[in-house]
Amino acid sequence: MDTNLVMFLGFGLTLLLCALRVPIGLAMGSSGIIGFGLLTGFEPAFRLVSHSVISTFSDYTMGLIPLFILMGAVAVASGISADLFRAAQLWFGGFRGGLAAATIASCGGFAAICGSSAATAATMTRLALPEMKRYGYSERLATGVIAAGGTLGVLIPPSIALAIYGLLTQQSIGLLFMAGVVPGIVAIAFYMLTARLWLMRRPQDAPAGIVPPLRERVVSLTRLSPIILLCLTVIGGIYGGIFTPTEAGAVGATGAIVIAFASRRFSFERLFISLTESVRTAAAILTILAGALLFGYFLTITQTPQKVAQVLLDADLGAYGTLLVILAVMLVLGCVMDSAAVVILTVPIVYPIITQLGFDPIWFGVIVTMTVEIGMISPPFGLNVFVIKGISKNTDIWEIYKGVAPFILADIVRIAVMILFPSLVLFLPNLLR
Repeated sequence: MDTNLVMFLGFGLTLLLCALRVPIGLAMGSSGIIGFGLLTGFEPAFRLVSHSVISTFSDYTMGLIPLFILMGAVAVASGISADLFRAAQLWFGGFRGGLAAATIASCGGFAAICGSSAATAATMTRLALPEMKRYGYSERLATGVIAAGGTLGVLIPPSIALAIYGLLTQQSIGLLFMAGVVPGIVAIAFYMLTARLWLMRRPQDAPAGIVPPLRERVVSLTRLSPIILLCLTVIGGIYGGIFTPTEAGAVGATGAIVIAFASRRFSFERLFISLTESVRTAAAILTILAGALLFGYFLTITQTPQKVAQVLLDADLGAYGTLLVILAVMLVLGCVMDSAAVVILTVPIVYPIITQLGFDPIWFGVIVTMTVEIGMISPPFGLNVFVIKGISKNTDIWEIYKGVAPFILADIVRIAVMILFPSLVLFLPNLLR
């Protein structure tokens, strides 16, 4: 059969299956097998299935995904996330909009444990939204802050999206984690600044703060000292080359379990629930990854990346023009798909183009992650928006969209800054190279 015809059939079948609500991993895998079979025969296509899936699931590096997921699940079940929010509330609550800043700070702290945007948004909706409503915050500001703060889970290491990018492109996951640190801090600062500018224009959306006693603030930090030490050990261990990212995941998961039991707010029943949730989430991500790899073989045999690259290069948009087109496509996909799925679907196609244009692959991984996270709060869908709506059922979804609009603008400005000044992303990785 004609290669171009099979290529369009493969993409069309993938979109059709997704429209029929077939999980994205199964949709990509099925399309990849059928397309590969039409071009080479179905016997080698079925052999490819067993080889690809087994090699994917048995890869040692893959172990970091379920381990970091388990670390976040234990943090939620043991109440560590509540301690984070309480500490942030005490330290930032002394000025107008302090709870909004506290929510952003606690989202950043939880992201350093969890690595998942949806999990961060869900946890903070349960913790922060009732508190902000109780103190008289407008629903628009409260939900906007939580939705935007949730996206920090995609970027701040350990990031599942960055880990998947590293696995797909054979880039160092340790370097990618280090590259996410400074942009993550900048993201927190931009979100806090956005909330502050919001309240300068609409001070009625949040009450004046009350400064708590210094003793309470200090005590709140001492309760967090074990988990802070654990996060520093995980990231510092990777940074110092003491252990691999997979070993860091094992240290993080084990440390979180020990800290949870030591706090006496954990039980074997909660551990079982955490393990169950982690297995389900990890299985979903690994299924997507296996399906993407099968689809990747189909893309390779049809030379789709080369054809897409040629189209973009022939358009003569220049390096940065081509980059903006790629990011725009990822932004649109991020509105309707999970961040990990967008990375898995698009990176095998665009990565050769990026390297051909001379962009640093570590830098591009962070830019991709930041772009995808915008899609998670952008209309017409936005995963984090639906997470908040699902938990707070009485909240008008259009109020959430209005609340996230200023933060989307802040994200766009932040990405522009990272593109103009790539050293902000590459400063820490360059120290390790």
